[in-house]
Amino acid sequence: MNRRHLTTLAAALLALAAAPSAALAQGTFPDKPVRLVIPFPPGGTSDITGRILADALSRELGQPVVVENKGGAGGTVGARLVAESKPDGYTLLLGTSSTNGTNSAVYKNLTYDAVKSFTPITRIVTVPGVLSTNNRFPVRSYADFAKLVGQSPGKFSYASSGNGGATHMAMEYYKSLSGLRVVHVPYRGTGPALNDVIGGQVEMIYDTLASSYPHIKAGNLVPIAVAAPQRIKELPDVPTFAETGLTTFNADLWNGVLAPAGLPPDVLKTLHGAIVRALRTAPVREKYAAAGALVVEDSPAEFARIIEADVAKWKKVAAFGHISVE
Repeated sequence: MNRRHLTTLAAALLALAAAPSAALAQGTFPDKPVRLVIPFPPGGTSDITGRILADALSRELGQPVVVENKGGAGGTVGARLVAESKPDGYTLLLGTSSTNGTNSAVYKNLTYDAVKSFTPITRIVTVPGVLSTNNRFPVRSYADFAKLVGQSPGKFSYASSGNGGATHMAMEYYKSLSGLRVVHVPYRGTGPALNDVIGGQVEMIYDTLASSYPHIKAGNLVPIAVAAPQRIKELPDVPTFAETGLTTFNADLWNGVLAPAGLPPDVLKTLHGAIVRALRTAPVREKYAAAGALVVEDSPAEFARIIEADVAKWKKVAAFGHISVE
């Protein structure tokens, strides 16, 4: 073998030896743990939803998906953290119809843009809402409810988990479409709000199925209408808002996964595929059903359109109800 051939062979061997190192340096997403930021404290609906996904997504990605609760200011603290993170796919947001919807309408100085600051990946669940009254309220159907409330504008009150929150906004949306007038009584959280409705201090509440159903089942709350595409199996005799005539009322709450703006297309494709596969597994669907959530999946483009439409809708509702949060 002559000198030139030896030189060529040596160069080829060096290239082969360097190839794995180069591939390793470049990395194939994901090659380390992924962080899922849940912008609310542990124990709530979004936390439960996010942890179910994180467990399944870890298996699909072959890397740990680590949950980090970053609550505060109606979800804005955690959302801002993700918005300002590097768009490499390793920091994700468990977004909600609050963080990427109602907050844009009610916070005067929001530190991120619900649309432009993120790369939407997909919604993962929607959570039906339920309009309920306490069991002392003298109605048992939507028709009777609308008639009684319509005859006494401003006489009755509804509770919410807090000013500017998703359930407060949903009820104001309902008022804007129905023409019924009821007075808002804000609380610090869903628990105290439910307690006062059940206790008779406030007549009604709009809340998630997950929060309301145990009290409905116990007979302490009377369901009047549900916000869902069709009747739900837990409450088969309760009409949807569309069935009552409010065909444009769409206030079911959603959770979805978003990344910072500027996520590379190949990483977006990997994440979207892994999340969809996780959502289609039987254990995940069963866990979400037990939590009162309906599994959904969108393309990134569809999810982006939903967020844009939600922001526009909630801004109109905030103007109607004169709602703002400092």
